[in-house]
Amino acid sequence: MAEMGWSEQGLCRTADPDALFVEGAAQNRAKALCGGCGVRTECLAYALDQCIECGVWEGMTERERRALLRRRPTVASWRRLLETARVEHGRDPVVTPAIPQAR
Repeated sequence: MAEMGWSEQGLCRTADPDALFVEGAAQNRAKALCGGCGVRTECLAYALDQCIECGVWEGMTERERRALLRRRPTVASWRRLLETARVEHGRDPVVTPAIPQAR
């Protein structure tokens, strides 16, 4: 498993893990926690690259992530794609040891 140093910066680090792996309407409460988090990009990239099926990651449910994967089946590295998009849209990426900046 890849190092997850970015997760120590996530707003969910102090949340009850059971609150992030819920179903139905409870997912909206879990998604709300992600709203102001500074490592959303790293979180989503990790969940997509590792094919994590359960839980809310970066404010996306498993159903939302599956739909994203179906829309973009040729993406080889979500981390690279999301970091590139973040740079191209004028926001400096938060570079951590777990998510090195693409060259």
